[in-house]
Amino acid sequence: MALKPEPAVSFQSVQYVLRVLETISRHTGGVTEEQIARETGLPPAHLAPMLDMLRSEGYAELVTDGAYGIGDSLVLLGSGHERQRAIEEKVQATLTELRDSVGAAVYVSRYIDGEVRITQYADGPLTPKVNEYVDFRFAAHASAVGKCLLTQLDRDGRRDHLSRHKITRFTSRTITSEQLLFSKLDSQPATVPVLDLQEYAVGTVCAAVPLTAGAAVGCLALSMPVEHAHRLRSAADALNRSAAPMALSLTL
Repeated sequence: MALKPEPAVSFQSVQYVLRVLETISRHTGGVTEEQIARETGLPPAHLAPMLDMLRSEGYAELVTDGAYGIGDSLVLLGSGHERQRAIEEKVQATLTELRDSVGAAVYVSRYIDGEVRITQYADGPLTPKVNEYVDFRFAAHASAVGKCLLTQLDRDGRRDHLSRHKITRFTSRTITSEQLLFSKLDSQPATVPVLDLQEYAVGTVCAAVPLTAGAAVGCLALSMPVEHAHRLRSAADALNRSAAPMALSLTL
């Protein structure tokens, strides 16, 4: 599987965040924002919101006046099986908060061994998850989750996937032309949520944004009944804002 070239890095890039955390870790007595900027090469205008995000997620904290240290969330990750369980719990807690804030079922999906897999999700009585009447593994061309994952593959990777999971019409809105599908995937801006407007299932709309964590291919997604479609854009924007902290949790 080959990946598309990565888009230009934003201040929320996981790679830059990890660089900041590494810098904080080296200074056991705390390190100022100015020193972090010097050691990482990040402009203060980009560093300030990144530090705010790290503090809100519990990965960094102010240990003395103006000096940052490692936060409890990072300390509690531990190692081995305990680390994996801590990561899953952190992701699940974030998904639950996101579900409540956007009023929709939310999902984390990964592209693993050539297959679309939902690894974690949060739903509820008022935010039911989408009815998976066709396994998501066979519906990448139609679902927001699948299309978002496919955008992160190169053409050979996409063709390999579709050679194993043929394009099938699920609704009148489903794209059934490989050429048209690839054209839409190629023109999808990296910072704009991928949408599914009743392409997978009549009565359901979805949105997904990439989770860039090293070489892994993943996405953060939501679904809601079509009668709430007027909220889709604002919910998708909130999803986008949560992508960097979620990617960081999965990377750590």
